[in-house]
Amino acid sequence: MENYIYLDYNATTPVDREVLEAMLPCLSQQFGNPSSNYPLGQQAYKAIQQAREQVGALINVSADEIVFTSGGTESNNLAILGVAYANQSKGKHIITSSIEHPAVINVCKFLESKGWEVTYLPVDKNGRVNPEDVEETIRPDTVLVSIMHANNEVGTIQEIKKIGEITSQNNVLFHTDAAQSLGKIETQVDLFHVDLLSIAGHKLYAPKGVGALYVKKGVHLQNITWGASQEKGLKPGTENVAHIVALGKACELARQQLKVSQDHLLAMKMQLLNGLKVHLDNVWVHGQPEMCLPNTLSMAIEGVSAFHLAEKLSSKVAISTGSACHANTINVSSVLKAMQVDEKRALSTVRLSVGKYTTREEIDRAVSEIVKAVTELK
Repeated sequence: MENYIYLDYNATTPVDREVLEAMLPCLSQQFGNPSSNYPLGQQAYKAIQQAREQVGALINVSADEIVFTSGGTESNNLAILGVAYANQSKGKHIITSSIEHPAVINVCKFLESKGWEVTYLPVDKNGRVNPEDVEETIRPDTVLVSIMHANNEVGTIQEIKKIGEITSQNNVLFHTDAAQSLGKIETQVDLFHVDLLSIAGHKLYAPKGVGALYVKKGVHLQNITWGASQEKGLKPGTENVAHIVALGKACELARQQLKVSQDHLLAMKMQLLNGLKVHLDNVWVHGQPEMCLPNTLSMAIEGVSAFHLAEKLSSKVAISTGSACHANTINVSSVLKAMQVDEKRALSTVRLSVGKYTTREEIDRAVSEIVKAVTELK
């Protein structure tokens, strides 16, 4: 697929070559169990500790505040369930938003079925939570607020710092899902006042199946799986050393390349948007440009089904849609519904997300292919 154009980096990223090279020795000669005392095992243990430092450095926290997981979903589950179970004596109220990833929303719905109360905050037309709504919703029995840093569908960046100040003042724990923001925008925990932060490796040029959870010193979580004492007992089981090393390297590269990456991503996105606007009428962009991820373009093309557009482009350009097709029924994205986007526009919405390997030549070809497909569909 040499000429294939990949514009779905928010779904997953390819593994960076340097990341691949860092993990390969752990799959061959450095294969020891990190819990073993002999040199081969201690070699693996030291590799994990180095990765922990690399992940911590990206978000400016201590290495011992990083817990490795199998990915963003497990990190979100551990954060939310861990806090809920550990703080039942204080209360059973949780606050989240209506545009969270299913790995947050569905955990909250599970807790509701077990007696917890969850408040799902609305968002404005740009997909943003009003921090004042958070403050007004906090109650004496509120144990956790979970608001994502940046939305995976439309790229909207939340006012995490303001929300964190509010939760801190009210002595309520604050969790943010930062899967989409790391490596794209500044994500410094000390500036956000967050207590827990979720990381997904495959959004960051590391392999699928690895992630991390930042747990602030002093925050107690009830473990949700049981076994031995790995990862402070919060993620028991023999560590996935190769993938952990890969995540560490990916975080190191993300920290080193952040400014260059931001500039490149924004340039590619704007070239894509401007190119499409030249050739297409009635293009609607969701969200505010100044409060959006630099790589994410969520747009509706009036008069065209996003599902059919993605289908038509599938052999040449990879894009995502703002709707999903199940059993021949097309359902509008819950995020676009929460933003009160009308159904017709929502069904015309596509998500185009660029990455560090996107080139200007690819963008020009993508514009040409998209315009051609839209013209044929119309």
